[in-house]
Amino acid sequence: MRVVTFNALTPELADWPRRREVIAEGIRALAPDLITLQEVGDDIVELLGPGWHFAWHSGRDDGAGAVAASRWPLGAVHELDQRPAGREVRSAWCATVAAEVLAPSPLWLVHHKPSWPYGYEAERERQAVAAARFVERLVPDPATTVVLAGDFDAEPDSASVRFWTGRQSLDGMSTCYVDAWRAKNPNDAGHTFSPHNVLVRDGDMPAEAGRRIDYVLLRAGIHGPPLAVADCRRVFTEPLGGVQASDHYGVFAEFEAVPRRPGDLTALRSHEAGFPQS
Repeated sequence: MRVVTFNALTPELADWPRRREVIAEGIRALAPDLITLQEVGDDIVELLGPGWHFAWHSGRDDGAGAVAASRWPLGAVHELDQRPAGREVRSAWCATVAAEVLAPSPLWLVHHKPSWPYGYEAERERQAVAAARFVERLVPDPATTVVLAGDFDAEPDSASVRFWTGRQSLDGMSTCYVDAWRAKNPNDAGHTFSPHNVLVRDGDMPAEAGRRIDYVLLRAGIHGPPLAVADCRRVFTEPLGGVQASDHYGVFAEFEAVPRRPGDLTALRSHEAGFPQS
């Protein structure tokens, strides 16, 4: 299973017609099964081409929003409004969308978009907890695969991401999602918003030092994740024909079946000891 998350930068900026072609070509080459896209408009449906099924965040800012897309048909789709009360910046598409994917095995795709400003980590913490509880209500069976992806606007050592990845509890709750990037690149910072990107240097955050804020995560059960991370890498990092796709780099992750099911080792030890199998 191949997954891509990518903040495409609102079509109002930086020569969208040329960037659009670069993005379309890149996605075709990656051939993902699931995608979460941020800062896109309705023309993303035409960009991806036929054979996709879409779950949109209901809110838009100046025509731009967020969408999850699947090669498999979608079943139930649910949205959790995450706009923070009492804050000046309340993006219309600040929300978490969970979509049931009608794949051969039980699967849900969760597209999380918390608050983006630098000083809003308290909001991102509350949004992460609310989203995690939202997912657990919708998908209580730990045997069901849950892919969580998006632009989280928070670094790996932030409280909200530490919460998602099982390294910190918040508000009396804990969970654990495997960070695909960290699983394959534990010693690489993997910045997805970087001053090496010309659209970052020329954008609204020219003093940006570099952060990893875009993620593909996989919910773990008590024995770990249901799938293994086969590959994870940044995409859309280099200009194509002089065109930089976005001010973000995307994240591509590929998952594969684990070599054995949880409990197999226990059964093997019991068999070797001559214990009867239940």
